[in-house]
Amino acid sequence: MTTKRLKEILCKVERPNLPERSELVAWAQLVEITRVEPAHVSELLELGWISPVKTRAEEYLFRLRDVYRIQKLMRLCRDLDISVMGASIVVDLLERIEQLEDELERTKRLI
Repeated sequence: MTTKRLKEILCKVERPNLPERSELVAWAQLVEITRVEPAHVSELLELGWISPVKTRAEEYLFRLRDVYRIQKLMRLCRDLDISVMGASIVVDLLERIEQLEDELERTKRLI
């Protein structure tokens, strides 16, 4: 799912506590969008795998990038029947591969 698609979904979700043009998602919205158990979100927070912004009221706001990463992680858990910890490692490695491929493409253009 792309960031553009996530923004479309977010437009349909009620946004009672967020500014209209926010790129951040509240805890309840994150759980609704990703269909992930709150316990899994807590586990990812403890692992430091996602790092939300904290409001003055001590509420978490998540970046759209985190929403996308969690969706990818949960798909891996479900499809490959692996733990959250294992899936987080796979997602990190996939992101690193993407970064290296981008660097390689930029280098090729310079040659």
